[in-house]
Amino acid sequence: MTTDNKIAQPEAGGPAPERVPPGQKVTEGFPVLHYGEIPYYNDMGKWSLRLFGLVDEELTLSYKQFLALPRREFRNDIHCVTTWSKLDNVWEGVAVATLMERIKLKPEAQYVMLHAEHGWSTNLPLADFLRDTTFLGIRHNGVLLSPEHGYPVRAVVPHLYFWKSAKWLRGIEFMEKDKPGFWERNGYHMYGDPWAEERYDFD
Repeated sequence: MTTDNKIAQPEAGGPAPERVPPGQKVTEGFPVLHYGEIPYYNDMGKWSLRLFGLVDEELTLSYKQFLALPRREFRNDIHCVTTWSKLDNVWEGVAVATLMERIKLKPEAQYVMLHAEHGWSTNLPLADFLRDTTFLGIRHNGVLLSPEHGYPVRAVVPHLYFWKSAKWLRGIEFMEKDKPGFWERNGYHMYGDPWAEERYDFD
């Protein structure tokens, strides 16, 4: 895993304590954390987003089709399991509700697996994926996402630790039962609530 940007404690007159979960420090930068290689895209005609699993009909969106979906602005705070928090983020992206209008789930669907490039994945309950605060982001603070931060599309699930906001998203799988993704198989918590400090689970 690689990282950059210095992290500082909030100063007097800074953010209200209720916005910063236990054990977190506020940064004004945007630290880069990842495992393995960063994917770079030279031909966006080869990129697609697949929605599959417990759906009546599988859907695959090309990059052009994805960009044609209605987008809007989202504002949130984000919290990384490695203890940094970044407040007052402004994003542009596609609401999950907009995406879900294009598919029909089977009744037994209860969980979601987010699939990214290079086999990276992370799981979450369907109810968390369907929150109105969850979206697929393409811009952060007015700038197109860089490859390091998940270009062209990253999921953003701000109420959970930020590893649940999968970079380089390529697939969304709907499942009946929960199962660990890449990060959870390697010691991260199955849920990841920052306020409960659900960081790691090595049992």
